[in-house]
Amino acid sequence: MGDRFRLTLAQLNPTVGDIKGNIAKARAAWDEGRKAGADFVACPEMSAVGYQTQDLILKPAFVRDAVQQIEALAVDCADGPALGIGGPFPGEDGKLHNSYYVLQGGKVAAVTHKFFLPNFNVFDEVRLFSRDRMQGPIAINGVRIGIPICEDAWYPDVCEAMAESGAEILVVPNGSPYFRNKFETRLNHMVARVIETELPLVYLNMVGGQDDQVFDGGSFVLNLHGRPAVQMPTFDEAITHVQFNRTRDGWRAEEGQFVTHPDDWEMDYRVMVESLRDYCRKTGFGKVLLGMSGGVDSALVATIAVDALGAENVRCVMLPSEYTSQSSLEDAKECATALGCRYDFVPIAEGRAAITNTLAPLFEGTKPDIAEENIQSRLRGLLLMALSNKFGEMLLTTGNKSEVAVGYATIYGDMAGGYNPIKDLYKTRVFETCRWRNANHRGWMMGPEGAVIPDRIITKPPSAELREDQKDSDSLPDYPVLDGILEMLVDQEASVADCIREGFTREDVKRVEHLLYISEYKRFQSAPGARLTKRAFWLDRRYPIVNRWRDEG
Repeated sequence: MGDRFRLTLAQLNPTVGDIKGNIAKARAAWDEGRKAGADFVACPEMSAVGYQTQDLILKPAFVRDAVQQIEALAVDCADGPALGIGGPFPGEDGKLHNSYYVLQGGKVAAVTHKFFLPNFNVFDEVRLFSRDRMQGPIAINGVRIGIPICEDAWYPDVCEAMAESGAEILVVPNGSPYFRNKFETRLNHMVARVIETELPLVYLNMVGGQDDQVFDGGSFVLNLHGRPAVQMPTFDEAITHVQFNRTRDGWRAEEGQFVTHPDDWEMDYRVMVESLRDYCRKTGFGKVLLGMSGGVDSALVATIAVDALGAENVRCVMLPSEYTSQSSLEDAKECATALGCRYDFVPIAEGRAAITNTLAPLFEGTKPDIAEENIQSRLRGLLLMALSNKFGEMLLTTGNKSEVAVGYATIYGDMAGGYNPIKDLYKTRVFETCRWRNANHRGWMMGPEGAVIPDRIITKPPSAELREDQKDSDSLPDYPVLDGILEMLVDQEASVADCIREGFTREDVKRVEHLLYISEYKRFQSAPGARLTKRAFWLDRRYPIVNRWRDEG
C-alpha cells in the first residue's frame, strides 16, 4: 500500500441518450488520467447515459445498451487506472438502480448503488429507481474509496456508514443542476460530511444543459475541517488531477487549481446562454430566429442567442402593425445592428386586414377587444413559424417569468416557439440583466462587447403595443409590485395573508393570484426554458390546470 493516490476528476458534459458519445468522453478522460499517472479516473453521476433521463431509463433496451457499452469500456480500459462512471444497473430482482461502476483490469470490478433517491423539485427518482442497502467502500489500488452518489452526501447516513466500514476518501459523483445560490448549499452540506466523518471529500459535478436544467460543474475537493484544496471552473468541461498523500492523520489532498466562481448575475446569465447553446447543439438546431419588438424582453433574448450561437446564426424579425411606435422600430433595428445579426422587416398590416375582413361577418355588431389585439400576436406567430419551417431556424419565444406567471402572453401567438431562455427571469431582473450584459463581457460570450442593448429599450415603459397608447401597467400592477407578489406566491408558496402582511394590498394580491391560477393551461403548453430558481414553471411547480380553490385568507 503506497502513500500517494492520484485522482483524475473529469467534469464532463454528457448528452442524454448519446451513450456512444458519452462513453467516448469517459474514454478520453481515462486517457488523460493514464498519462498523468492516475490511480482512479472519476466521471459524474449517470454520465454514461446523460442526466436526467426521465422515463427513458425505464426502456429495457436502453438500459441493456448502456450496460453493454459500459462493459465494453471496461475491456477497452484494461491497461491503466481504474475508471468510475455513472449509469443504470438492472438488478437480478428486476429492480433498476442509479449506480456507479468502477472499471478495472478489463472488467466491472465493483458497482455501488444510490441509496437516497431525490423526489422533489425537478427530481423524480423514486418513480424510476429502487434503492439498495447502504454499501461500504471500494478498494482501488489499496485505498478504500467511499462513493456516495449525489443525494447520498446530502445526509449524514451513507457517508458515516462508509467511514465506519473503512472508507479513507469520499468521492461524490453528482448530477446537480443549477439554481441561484446553490453552490453555498452544496458546500455547506459537504463541509458537514467532512466534519462528521473526518475524511477528505471530492465533490464531482457534471456540466451542460438538458432541457430546462443546466449542470454548473464547480467541482471541488475538501480536506479535514472542510478546508478547500481544489475548486474547478463552473460550466466548462475540465480535467483536473488531484494528488492525495497519506499523513499521520489520514489522507490529505495537495492544494491545486482554485477557480473563483462568478457572482449571481453572471451565473444566471451564463445559465441562460449555456441552456440555449446546449439545447440547440443537442437537438440539432444550428440557427434560431425571434420576433424583435423593440422591447426589453426580445432584446435580451436576442443578446443571449448571439452570445450562445454567434450573430451569424441569429435572425431578428420586426413585424410592425399600425400600433408599433417609431421608437420601437428604431430600437429594434439598433439592437440587432449592435449585435451584428440579421434583421428582417415584415409588416403585418396586409395580413391583418385580410383576417379582419374574413372575420367581419362573424364579428359584426361587437366592439373591438382583446380578440382583435390577439390576432396581431397570432399572425406574428404564424409568420415566424413559416420562416422557421422554410429555413430550419428554431423559433425562440421571449416571455419573462412575470408574464408567464400571469398569462400576459398570447397562446399560439407570442408564446409560439421551441425554447425560452428567460422563462424563469422576472421582469425586474430582466432590466438589471440587460444592464449587467451591457457592462460586462466574458470569453464564453460569442457576441460583441459593449452596450449592445440600447438604453432607451431598458428605460422606456413596457408595452405590448397591440392598441393605441397601451402600457403593461394598464393590465398589471407595476412590475416591482407584481414581481414582489409573485415571488411570494410562486417561489415561497406564501399565503394571501402573508403577502398582505408584507405591505401589498389585498386587491393586488387577489388579482395576481387569480391570474396565476387561470393561466396554468397556458404554461402547460409553453416552451421549455432555462431554470434559474428552485420554483421554475414546469418540473419544480406542478399545479393542476383545473383548480377551483382560492386562498380567502
